[in-house]
Amino acid sequence: MSDSCVPRHIAIIMDGNGRWAKKRALPRFAGHKAGVDTVRNIVKLCVEYKIEVLTLFAFSSENWRRPEQEVSLLMQLLTTALEREVKKLHKNNIRLQIIGALESFPEKLRQLVIDAEQLTKNNTVLTVVIAVNYGGHWDIVETTKKLATQVEQGTLKAQDIDEKMFENNICLAGLPIPDLFIRTGGEQRISNFLLWQLAYAEMYFTDTSWPAFDKEDFLIALKSFATRQRRFGRTSEQVEKCSNNV
Repeated sequence: MSDSCVPRHIAIIMDGNGRWAKKRALPRFAGHKAGVDTVRNIVKLCVEYKIEVLTLFAFSSENWRRPEQEVSLLMQLLTTALEREVKKLHKNNIRLQIIGALESFPEKLRQLVIDAEQLTKNNTVLTVVIAVNYGGHWDIVETTKKLATQVEQGTLKAQDIDEKMFENNICLAGLPIPDLFIRTGGEQRISNFLLWQLAYAEMYFTDTSWPAFDKEDFLIALKSFATRQRRFGRTSEQVEKCSNNV
């Protein structure tokens, strides 16, 4: 695949863990644990195909509504993953960034996040962004508050606020916007994920559940992206179609 046909930034909703487990007569949590293995594999593939940024929706602000035991187990899984995986990411020159309302998490988890981001901040091969307790509405509201505070303090004029300034203050600021959005598990919606940032992303939906999402599925998604004509408001004649060389 030519470099021009490869997305710089892939954002994924890792859906279908519970259904994958149910089909195998396993508890829902088994699906989440299996999903961690898929994360490792997709990170390796992103490195192989020179993707710059991979953003994963791990826990939404709405997921607190799930059964208390499942939420508790998810928090434990996230804590364990940070404890076990961060040094491996660092060894492979991979940067880790966490986005979301982290103040709702236990102190131990918040400290693990701080330590992980500090350790890997200068790594350059790939940036892996994990969205936890994240929601697109929350992201936009928090950015609005940040800019409004600057206006109140007199350091910013309201008339100077434009899309670029908003983009520079919202989550993922400083990173390329997502080019390709993938959702596994059969659902076809973005579920309050990166509402601002996904404005021009190419959408790819698959029935494959996240624990079963493998290299073949990943390459099918990249192949689909390579056939898209990304016009950004221009006409077809103005844009040269990306050739399919998968």
